[in-house]
Amino acid sequence: MRRPIVAGNWKMHGSRAENARLIEELLAGAPATPKATCLVCPPFVYLLEASRQLRDSSISLGGQDVCADTQGAFTGEISSAMLKDVGCEYVIVGHSERRLLYRESDQLVARKFGAALSKGLIPILCVGEQLADREAGRTREVVARQLDVVLELCGATGLEQAVVAYEPVWAIGTGRNAAPEQAQEVHAYIRARIGARDARIAAATRILYGGSVKAGNAAELFAMPDVDGGLIGGASLKADEFLTILAAAGPA
Repeated sequence: MRRPIVAGNWKMHGSRAENARLIEELLAGAPATPKATCLVCPPFVYLLEASRQLRDSSISLGGQDVCADTQGAFTGEISSAMLKDVGCEYVIVGHSERRLLYRESDQLVARKFGAALSKGLIPILCVGEQLADREAGRTREVVARQLDVVLELCGATGLEQAVVAYEPVWAIGTGRNAAPEQAQEVHAYIRARIGARDARIAAATRILYGGSVKAGNAAELFAMPDVDGGLIGGASLKADEFLTILAAAGPA
């Protein structure tokens, strides 16, 4: 049985005061022993404070990105060891905003994935197509390309300690989301693609959906057999909505 995950990606939002208040509300509302793993990914500058506030709680901490190199003269970058040092357990790699806005290639994302694994972090590998790709029937082609580069670099065993997140780019921050059946189709394809390398690992890999998940649609999406939770953007900045999504993934 795959344990669901609900991950909140705060992106470039928040302040010390706002974050402290949000975490307080999450801690007050989250069950002590939830059936779903819950984690939040604040901006880098707030990770240490968030780590201290979340200590000994049921909520885990993640980074939003990581450098592909482990140390050295890379001004402005954050290494996997640094994330681990401040209390992170997870890190997002290959988010569509990193791929599109900062031109991160599939190869760079794969190296970041490997760097995260090397220091014991759990990478959340994001894959997904743009609207033009979906309309042209290239969804599987795009997802396969993004996934295969990681599989070639790290092998199927690399996914044994990792999470995959399917995020259709056309559904992020647009108010649109894939219908549950559309999400299920791609999630099943991802699992089958991994299964071609290792059926056991494929069956255990948690695949999250990310694309305008809200309190109102989470339960329907999470009811799909291959949807194991969500990577949540805007809704993770509102404690009541995020807690509702968490409850939909795994009632206490």
